[in-house]
Amino acid sequence: MKTPKQLERYFKGAANHRRIAILFAVEKNDGIALERIADGLGANFKTISQHTRSLVYAGLLNKTYRGRRVAHALSPYGRSFLKFMKTF
Repeated sequence: MKTPKQLERYFKGAANHRRIAILFAVEKNDGIALERIADGLGANFKTISQHTRSLVYAGLLNKTYRGRRVAHALSPYGRSFLKFMKTF
């Protein structure tokens, strides 16, 4: 069982409609680049960049650097959190 402080980090990390949309986009396209996330959501690149940074900090997303490209994937906690959101 996670501590209340750890749970708070996950909930605060996903406490935004854009961040939730990012999680769903990454679930559908594992290894998706930031540009494709921004295009798919019709949002500003810099805004999506800040939101993905928050999701990585919260432990819900993982980043993998491939040269100049950054691939995004759900972390194990990110998968669990999405499963929770779908059942809510």
